[in-house]
Amino acid sequence: MTFALPRALRLATLTAAIGLATALPVSALDLDALTDDERNAFRDEVRAYLLENPEVLMEAIGVLEQRQAEAQVQQDKDLVTVNADAIFNDGFSHVAGNPDGDYTIVEFVDYQCGYCRKAYEVLHDLLEKDGNIRLILKEFPILSEASLMSAQFAISAQQQFGEEVYVQLHDELIAVRGAVTEERLIELADDLGLDGAAIAAGMSSPEVDRVLKENRELGKRLGITGTPAFVMKDTMARGFMELEQMEYIVSQGRAAQ
Repeated sequence: MTFALPRALRLATLTAAIGLATALPVSALDLDALTDDERNAFRDEVRAYLLENPEVLMEAIGVLEQRQAEAQVQQDKDLVTVNADAIFNDGFSHVAGNPDGDYTIVEFVDYQCGYCRKAYEVLHDLLEKDGNIRLILKEFPILSEASLMSAQFAISAQQQFGEEVYVQLHDELIAVRGAVTEERLIELADDLGLDGAAIAAGMSSPEVDRVLKENRELGKRLGITGTPAFVMKDTMARGFMELEQMEYIVSQGRAAQ
């Protein structure tokens, strides 16, 4: 015997199918109030509808993904707003490019990260092409002990000898391959005409520890779990981007100002 659904229940079934596909709550139907036969018929109707109209499910999934992406963008904007001072004006991160530029990019960088090395080249090209960008570098060593040592060395140099020395070391450290030891870091600095031993002596200072702690805590609040990661105006961009991608985000951000 064929069990026929009442018209109201059939309409509710179609609503449920669409609701299921879009991850929306199905308020039009109380499944607990159905008999076993009605519940089984409901399931059959849903299955049959989706098999006959798979494009509805794909369309609904697309809508859901779009909504999720939009929600993530808004969540990132809110996180940037709440943490703006720590992101853009912490008082210790190195500022490259044009300090008075109309657009700010913040990079969370790890010297042992291969994609950070690629991003270094992209950012160099971007700053060469666009003289109105302010670039803030945040030491964010998360990959290894070598990452931590390199970051400590760079920050110690910055604190003891200033921004120009930091830039010299940053440019060298991002290109280092192979094992990283304190002795190698000292030698690298000495080869640049710097006082490698003095820089190494300050690696574990409370001031260096404070910078790294604040960067770690900021990264945690922003949901940053890998490098490179960028804050571009009020947009979060996680992962490596080609030059064209960065230029597009910059242009969009400027257009919205």
